[in-house]
Amino acid sequence: MDIKNFSTAAARRMKTISSLLLVTFINFANHALAETNIDGRPNIVVILADDLGYSDIGSYGSEISTPNLDQLAQNGLRFSNFHATASCAPTRAMLLTGVDSHRTGVANIKEALTPEQAHSSFYRGSLNHNVVTVATLLRDAGYNTAMAGKWHLGYADKSLLPINRGFEQTVTMPFSGGDNWTQQSYIPHYEKTLWFENGKEITIPEGFYSSKFIVDKTIEQLQSNLQANQNIRKPFFSYVSFQAVHIPIQAPKAFTEKYIGSYKDGWHVLRKNRQKAVKDLGLLPASAPMKRMPSTTNWSALSEEEKRYNDKRMAVYAGMVDAMDHHIGRLIRYLKDSDQYNNTIIIFTSDNGSSAGEVPALWFKMLGYNNDYETLGERYSYNTLGLGFGSAAASPLGHYKFYSGEGGMRVPLIVSGAAVAHSHRGNISHSKAFVKDLAPTILSLAGTQHPGTQYQGRTIEANTGKNLLPIITASTDSVYTDEDIIAYEIGGNAALIKGDYKIMLNRGGINDGRWHLYNITQDPGETEQLETIEPAIFSELLSEYETYARENGVIPTPPNYHQPIQILKNGLKARLVNSVNTPIGIFIVLIIAVIVIVPIARKAISK
Repeated sequence: MDIKNFSTAAARRMKTISSLLLVTFINFANHALAETNIDGRPNIVVILADDLGYSDIGSYGSEISTPNLDQLAQNGLRFSNFHATASCAPTRAMLLTGVDSHRTGVANIKEALTPEQAHSSFYRGSLNHNVVTVATLLRDAGYNTAMAGKWHLGYADKSLLPINRGFEQTVTMPFSGGDNWTQQSYIPHYEKTLWFENGKEITIPEGFYSSKFIVDKTIEQLQSNLQANQNIRKPFFSYVSFQAVHIPIQAPKAFTEKYIGSYKDGWHVLRKNRQKAVKDLGLLPASAPMKRMPSTTNWSALSEEEKRYNDKRMAVYAGMVDAMDHHIGRLIRYLKDSDQYNNTIIIFTSDNGSSAGEVPALWFKMLGYNNDYETLGERYSYNTLGLGFGSAAASPLGHYKFYSGEGGMRVPLIVSGAAVAHSHRGNISHSKAFVKDLAPTILSLAGTQHPGTQYQGRTIEANTGKNLLPIITASTDSVYTDEDIIAYEIGGNAALIKGDYKIMLNRGGINDGRWHLYNITQDPGETEQLETIEPAIFSELLSEYETYARENGVIPTPPNYHQPIQILKNGLKARLVNSVNTPIGIFIVLIIAVIVIVPIARKAISK
């Protein structure tokens, strides 16, 4: 063995020995602390943003002020190559179980299911009982467990609510999204935005704003745990699930005003600035090209009034991110003030990439909203990001939410706290990681593990994610080999990653409905199609995907299926059902169906 290889091997052995010594020390310390009625296992907080783009926070290249998240990054490890799914509920199902979204019953969001999919146990849009959540396993292991915020994994049957899925204290909004100021519904699928506390419906308090309320309730839960366990200090698992920055994009006026005028140069400039910042931080290769999405219109072609309006749309979005960070700061201060911070590991990520959808005016006006400039983002205002800034929020990646491009799938992941090796703090890991990996990582941090295929006498799905703790503790650079795959499918859009390569299929709108191959290590923007240049690799990955689809019960979607349009159709159907006893209601819905769906469908088909 030459000197270089010998040194590398020796370094790896030392890292392994160091990791084993650390685990041994933790176990010894826990045993010693048990003698004093103090459980020394770490507290674990998982913070999940909603629809946050890859470069939407400062430590990932954003101009938006996020000092609290940036401090977590400084005290922790950032992942540059972490993937979620491109849609919220499937990501949430995998995060909490470590099981593929199809096998959990959440292969697609309930709001976008076709009649064919709705007949499959893999496509219920709610978490099956053949999976066990990390909350259940941590509760069994002696942790206090709590959640506050968006659930979106089922609520019609009370057994589906988080209070019955391992969480001992819950305050939850069960839908795909909700208004951030009131309980009015943001889509026609629901009559109002519901909130439940410990399984019972509640009314939101005066002065409600979702990010503030979610953190208020999280602190309340943690304080309750602290008071109830004064004699035996038990560790806690807290799942904090924000509505930010899902539509309707809304923010307190003071946060929005900080950013008015910041985006007057438009989405092309923002996309370019963020591309440079991401590369300067070392998150992506300096040589990586940037994709310009064909759906992004020319900023200079807009009128001055249109530019002013779009500048504020993005300012509200930035304000919503800023407000979320502000309230995360409140949670961190509570943990410090209550002497719990130093023994707390905080994991922050997003359920998918940025959302670039437009919502027709009739859609939100029917629900009682306006989009007036003066009050944009405030109470009764409906704001979206739009295609231009939605694409910029994912810069320098291509695509966005619902699509299997990197902009829809690759999101921030920060792991912060005592478990992170000192040599790693403030650093970036370029290892591949997938949302399924968070469940086994959380269990490993707590010193427990998944039971396999049996739990309390019943058969369950095995955890198929990978434990990222060896990366966090600097025992290894990656837990993925070149033979391991990351695969997913939602609504006919699909992807599979193996080694440096990725195949993806996207349908509807600007997409051609065909498989393409990219080297996402060199070209994370997915600008150069390689299927004709690397046909053997392309064929291999297609074969791998066929196996994945067969093993996980993927149901092909109809040829004309397009997820956003299906959501519109299902929403209007729900509104029709709700209005069936009012002739004028039926008339209005039919008119809206003609005005809203037909033009969108024609536009999608023409592209």
